[in-house]
This record gives sequence, C-alpha cells and structure tokens, in this order.
Amino acid sequence: MKPLFSVPFLTFLFFYFYSVPTLSSYVYDASATTTNVINSTDFIRTSCYATLYPDICYTSLYGYANAIQQDPARLARAAISVSLSKARNMAVYVSNLSREADYGADPRASAALHDCFSNMGDAVDEIRGSLKQMQRVVAPGSESFRFQMGNVQTWMSAALTDEETCTDGFEDVADGTMKTEVCKRAAKVKKFTSNALALVNSYAEKGTM
Repeated sequence: MKPLFSVPFLTFLFFYFYSVPTLSSYVYDASATTTNVINSTDFIRTSCYATLYPDICYTSLYGYANAIQQDPARLARAAISVSLSKARNMAVYVSNLSREADYGADPRASAALHDCFSNMGDAVDEIRGSLKQMQRVVAPGSESFRFQMGNVQTWMSAALTDEETCTDGFEDVADGTMKTEVCKRAAKVKKFTSNALALVNSYAEKGTM
C-alpha cells in the first residue's frame, strides 16, 4: 500500500507543529522575591480550584509562578500554552502511528488514526488562535474585551470537542495496545485543554463584572 504521507509532507508537519513560540514568548518572565513566588503559587493553586482537574492544573503551571505572578490573564495564557504543547505532541504522535498503520492489516485502525490526527490538527489550530488572541486582549471591562474573550472561549471549546472526537473512531477498532495508548493519551490531553478553558472562562467572567 502506498504511504499516505510523503517525506515533504512529514517535514511540513514537523515545522508546523514545532514552530510554535514557547511559553516564555507569551508570559513575561519577571524576577520575584521568595515571598512573591509563594504568593504566586498560592494564587495558581487557588485559581486551579475552578478547573475539573485542579491537581493537574497546579502541577503544570506552578513552575511558571515567577512569570504569572498573580495575574489571571497571564495564568490563562500559560494554561493555553501548556494545552497547545500537549495537543501538538499528541498530533505528532498520532501521525507517526498513522504511517505505521498504513502498512498494517486493519483498515479500521488506520482510518481511526487518520481521523484522530485530523481532529488533533484542528485542535492545534484552534488553541494556537486562542493564544494569539490572548496576546492582543485589551483591558477588562470593555466591549472589545468581551469580544476577544468570546473568541478565545469559542476556539478553546472547539478544540476540546475536537480532542474528544479524536477517539470516536476507535469504537470499532479491536482492543489492543495501540488503541489503549491512544485513548489514554487523548484523555490526558483533554484534561489540559479543559483546565485551560476553565481558567479562560474564569478570567472572562471576572473581567466583565
């Protein structure tokens, strides 16, 4: 069977998914005293209570306490950036499995992987768009703020839906290591995106009060 992905296309995938600016590009890396760091980590921990997975939220973000400080906008940007990294890595992982499945004997598994890759690629685009919008978000309280945050909420919600849809095609695939691993990894990616969306919603709500 002819491979679905050519070498040039795979090269494009690498640069597409890995040419995303790092977290430090979006979050100001301010120096802070020990007291400020403690206050910042407390702020992150408290803010993460608004998410469905507070432990994952805190452990994925506390390392950026110096940069986040006690700023809910920076916290939301950091969470979105972490979510983007997880979704991007998942897309590349599924792409690699897809190439292997093209030579396999199970067309259902191959189709499920290609569908999952497409969904994850869409999620990456949506999360990337959310991060760019958060870079340009204006001060809370204005109509422009509500419009911009509405865009972020819509895109992050769409990304979460795409990540959930990723594993739908595996319902007809026989149980096995590959299916189990993909579903497990996809479920973990969804938790990061869910947390990021919750922090975005929290910031949007406070900014419109």
